[in-house]
Amino acid sequence: MLPRLLLLICELLLIASPSRPTEGSPVTLTCKMHSLQTLNAQFQFCFFRDSRALGQGWSSSPKLEITAMWKEDSGSYWCQAQAMPSKVLRSPISQINVQRIPVADVSLETQPPGGQVMEGDRLVLICSVAMGTGNITFLWYKGATGLNLQTKTQRSLTAEYEIPTVRESDAEQYYCVAENGYDPSPSGLVSITVRIPVSRPILTLRAPRAEAVVGDVLELHCEAQRGSPPILYWFYHEDVTFGSSSAPSGGGVSFNLSLTAEHSGNYSCEAKNGLGAQRSEAVTLDFIVPTGDRSNHITSRVIEGLLGTLGPVTVALLFCYGLKRKIGRRSARDPLRSLPSPVPQEFTCLNSNSPTPGQLQPVYENANAVRGDEVYSLVYYNQQSAAAETPGAHREDKVSIDIYARPRKASITDVDYEDAV
Repeated sequence: MLPRLLLLICELLLIASPSRPTEGSPVTLTCKMHSLQTLNAQFQFCFFRDSRALGQGWSSSPKLEITAMWKEDSGSYWCQAQAMPSKVLRSPISQINVQRIPVADVSLETQPPGGQVMEGDRLVLICSVAMGTGNITFLWYKGATGLNLQTKTQRSLTAEYEIPTVRESDAEQYYCVAENGYDPSPSGLVSITVRIPVSRPILTLRAPRAEAVVGDVLELHCEAQRGSPPILYWFYHEDVTFGSSSAPSGGGVSFNLSLTAEHSGNYSCEAKNGLGAQRSEAVTLDFIVPTGDRSNHITSRVIEGLLGTLGPVTVALLFCYGLKRKIGRRSARDPLRSLPSPVPQEFTCLNSNSPTPGQLQPVYENANAVRGDEVYSLVYYNQQSAAAETPGAHREDKVSIDIYARPRKASITDVDYEDAV
């Protein structure tokens, strides 16, 4: 026997909370009965939008939780209640409009930051909005003409455009645009600089004639075909730098050199821009050196050599001259006592073991110490003539006197010559 039911129904209502939801926010739908009295009755509920059942269909709960509502979820909603298979109650239709927030504050950022990227590296352009709901369409543009690079539509506040391998032609200004059904909102311009290492430079030598000669002005031109400015160039002669120049806007530079005999040899140049350095190939310079210039060059070298050799000799002579004058002045203040005549000496005949005839025989004897710390010595040289070798021949002895002096401490063994005689 079926249970006895007493139904007094005035109205079945659908209530949405909040009634005007914004995109992305949750909504609760409640199917509510007014003036209902039931006895031993159990109801099933079902919620609908535009004739389509929501959730899992019929349920014993009079509420339905929707985690997020979007603009496309706007429409006509109602609910139904059923106590027995043959009796279904339906609520009036409720119109729910989901509110969309327009995008605002669009910005464009780069990765790596700063807008500078090496050639061959990866570049990412990140377009972001500070606010906005629903599906947002992002567009990226390049250059002043607004060349569209890519378009993305997604339910997110940020989107990315990637250049996997940056080339020199990617150096340009970029911007992005975001919109979600309202007026498009553009970002500001972002400049991208592609940093390019210098290529190997080329060195060119330019002379005023086919065969350069001493005195000509030689122009050395160094240029790297590729490389981000500014570029600094260095010039080398036999691997020794002799000049440098900078190219703030890129390109090449020149350096002028007035040729002399020493300027022949190998030349090269080097380019650097902070991303690496490259050295050019060596260029050999041969030019004509006039004979006069060559002889003058050799003469100057000889004079330099002579001056280098005679310099110490000249200094020594000047020193001796000054010393001699000093001794002369001292002698005038303290004159030497007159030296006595040498004492005659007796000499024996030479035998076979004697020194060679004509050889000097020195005899030493101290003279008077004329000043406190100076002692003079008399040295007698006796020379026998060759006639002494012949029997009966008259032997002639020649005596010569040399005087030597050197400073030394006088001792008790030193005997004044005049006192000795």
